[in-house]
Amino acid sequence: MDKVRRILVHICKDRAAPQRAQFVQSVTGHFSERGDDEVEVSCSLEKQQFVLYRADRGRGTPLKRPAFCPIKHLSVTEAAAIPLDVQQRGVDVGVAIILQTANQRVLLTRRAKELRIFPNVWVPPGGHLEPDETLLEAGLRELQEETGLRLEPQGVSPKVLGLWESVFPPMLSRGLPQRHHIVVYMLLLSPLSHLQLQASLSPSPAEVSACLWADSRLVRAVVSAVDGEDGDVHLQDLQSSVSVSQVSSEGALSDSTLPLEAFVSRAPVSGPDVERVSTGTKFALELWLKTLEDPRPLTPDL
Repeated sequence: MDKVRRILVHICKDRAAPQRAQFVQSVTGHFSERGDDEVEVSCSLEKQQFVLYRADRGRGTPLKRPAFCPIKHLSVTEAAAIPLDVQQRGVDVGVAIILQTANQRVLLTRRAKELRIFPNVWVPPGGHLEPDETLLEAGLRELQEETGLRLEPQGVSPKVLGLWESVFPPMLSRGLPQRHHIVVYMLLLSPLSHLQLQASLSPSPAEVSACLWADSRLVRAVVSAVDGEDGDVHLQDLQSSVSVSQVSSEGALSDSTLPLEAFVSRAPVSGPDVERVSTGTKFALELWLKTLEDPRPLTPDL
């Protein structure tokens, strides 16, 4: 067990007292009566616990797991084979920031290849929720630690887009679960353009190996490459390469390009992972696209 205190997921059903979610328990499945992979919940931070409650349809926040979620498909034998120290971890809480610029681009970062969990995968900036932090405080801290961008909480109109049940490795075919998280995807609005924010980017090379300001056309292509499915990818006449900023081992930025394929690749069922956008990030980006289509202004909820 980690010596550092961690904020863990607790679940509350039918007005019972919140109970700590077990590592081998699907949080989404707990709230699903028909085995659905998406439900609606309410969430709150209470006494250093991240508590999830059932919400009425249309009034909650989406909580989703992929159809191939390892915890969903875990057999009794496989669950027993998970080391005891892993089983005792519980379900951790992460916060990831969808930072939208004034010209409607969002920041994605490629995780450093040396990281143990999801290396070389494209995600928004984010990390663990720490004791005594609010979700917004955790998101702003992780954003600054990973990218060097410092935003003031008063000016970002925070909005929780959705919750994602994340497990690593992401498929049972690639090994037994080692980590289990609920990731809170939070939308923040910046009054600056991506070019203005780019001038302040100073990524941590220990965590970030590249950065990208993705526009809605690229995002639509990304979310059309659904992991676990074989449907068509909607490329919308996009160019075959994408402009990114590579991060050197010293943290210096340099202009570069990557093949479009890296952003529309799907999670492999077996073998080594590939450079791709994470499944949870695709979920969050799809929710972000819906906010662009909704003419109503966002109402901050934090």
